[in-house]
Amino acid sequence: MQGVHPSRRPVVARHAAVFVVASVLAASTCAAAPSRSVPSDLSVPSVPSVPSDPAPLASAPPPSLPPPPAPPSLRTAIDAAWRAHPGQRAVEAGLAASRARLRAAERPLHNPELEVARDDGGAETTTSIGLRMALDLADKRGARRDIAGARVDLAAAEARLRRREFVRAWLAGWADTRAARERVAAGGDRLALTARFAGLAARQFDAGDISGLERDLALLARDEASAEQSRLLVEQAEAEARFRSVGGQPDDVVAVVADADDLPPPVPPSGELQALPDWQVAQAAATVAEREVVGARRERIADPVLGAYGGRKRYDPGGPDDTVYGVTVTVPLFVRNGYRAEVAAAEAEADAARAEQERVRLALAADRRRAVDSYAAARSAWTGWRDSRGTDVSRRAALLERLWREGELSTADTLLQLKQTVDTRLAGAELQARLWRTWTDYLAATGRLEAWAGLEAMP
Repeated sequence: MQGVHPSRRPVVARHAAVFVVASVLAASTCAAAPSRSVPSDLSVPSVPSVPSDPAPLASAPPPSLPPPPAPPSLRTAIDAAWRAHPGQRAVEAGLAASRARLRAAERPLHNPELEVARDDGGAETTTSIGLRMALDLADKRGARRDIAGARVDLAAAEARLRRREFVRAWLAGWADTRAARERVAAGGDRLALTARFAGLAARQFDAGDISGLERDLALLARDEASAEQSRLLVEQAEAEARFRSVGGQPDDVVAVVADADDLPPPVPPSGELQALPDWQVAQAAATVAEREVVGARRERIADPVLGAYGGRKRYDPGGPDDTVYGVTVTVPLFVRNGYRAEVAAAEAEADAARAEQERVRLALAADRRRAVDSYAAARSAWTGWRDSRGTDVSRRAALLERLWREGELSTADTLLQLKQTVDTRLAGAELQARLWRTWTDYLAATGRLEAWAGLEAMP
């Protein structure tokens, strides 16, 4: 609307200026106002509660105590590897980006606009200046702030998941590298034993105590051990390469002092999933999807634009002039596009996020049971191997050599039992590596891996 002041007095200009300033201040107050009440269909849907495994009919077992922390040398090696790994820098950068987006979402949604106009209509010339600003009546700023806050939680959960996966991969690489080195050492002992036995067989053949077939059998065993040793060396190089790819150093295998015998027995899980980063990621993603539905609904509400202006109108060159002032209100009409498709898409994505959350819950429950059973089986097998007398290669080799010299064992039987003894030692190295891997999976499935490794306070 527009009006021409009839009196043409200077005081009118002051009244118009006051009116313009008051209008702009009112608009700024509306735009910068905190969260406002909105219609009920725009309220934030409540986030579903975290489901847990069904409780048994019997009384639930008492909560299990956390396992003792990892050895200091192992904690130091993992901490140093994580700090030097590019994944740690990527995690920090992602968290910083999400927090910056949250700060951006907390800022006012609209900025004022300065408008300067001049209308030269022949005999009449109008010059005016004004301010305009859109009003966030639907609190879109609050919805975007809530979405950004949920994305910060999602980034934090993803950072923890990435950190846990790093610890799991590092420990698996460390266990495989240590097992590969132990297997190389066992293979070296086997090669030395078969070479010594081949030398004894050659001397026995020269003395006429054994046949040429037995001597050749001993030489074949030595050659086979040499070929197997080369294969073990290749496997060691491959294991060390995998360990380096996750930030490990082969020297860590020697520096870390950790005994598999110190690993405690498994305990039944408590039944809660909230501590697992996998669940936290799925829950945070569902929360983001729910809040995006609210944001899509509020985007369907138009933001009116309020403006105020003031100026001068001159009728004739050199003639009298009038003060011009006015207020404008502009309301967008969502007629051609009502933005309903965006709401439908956000609702569908929220349904998908809830379904994914349920899938993750089922997968975590099954994986946790698998991890507990696998660790229990590996620990039982390791205990049986450790207590077996057949794993002492030196003692068995000396006994077999004595029986062979006395003629109580043939060359074929001696070589067969010697091979079985060395294979048992090689299997023990692999069994110990499997025990460490299942222990790592057990801690990850019960939400204790980061605390055990000493990385729970890092980003």
